Amino acid sequence: MTTMPKAAAFDGETLEIIAFRLHEQEFCVKTTTIREIRGWAPSTPIPHAPPEVIGVMNLRGTVIPIIDLAHKLGMKSTVTNERSAIVVAEVHNMVIGLVDRVSDILTVQGSQVQPVPEVTASFDKSFAEGIIANDQGMICFLNLARMFKERENDELAA
Repeated sequence: MTTMPKAAAFDGETLEIIAFRLHEQEFCVKTTTIREIRGWAPSTPIPHAPPEVIGVMNLRGTVIPIIDLAHKLGMKSTVTNERSAIVVAEVHNMVIGLVDRVSDILTVQGSQVQPVPEVTASFDKSFAEGIIANDQGMICFLNLARMFKERENDELAA
């Protein structure tokens, strides 16, 4: 079982987050991890890439991997359309593109972030910082640094 810091660690903080939708579910990450949001552009597939890697794209002269975030989270792969976006993030000093539909940029109080409940002993909640409940529903607060470990980023870049 993974030990996670309590969501109460954000108490007293004001968090800037970017919220996005994957298969009608809301997720978010801290805006400090995001470099930019771009409209959808096709990517070039890479032979034998991990299943969550859609391909690569040229970002102002730098080739970056494009990740299907839904697949990475264990969901059905994203089907891109004109409303899709590429969220360019920096994780462990590597730039990656994440495919999703951005829905909002929000400011929330750290006290609003609640711990992810224990589901089963084998449940791995390491990708989630916590859950934010608001009037529109619940938002799963993701931790990109734990989703993309440093060694995994080296493999994506190779």
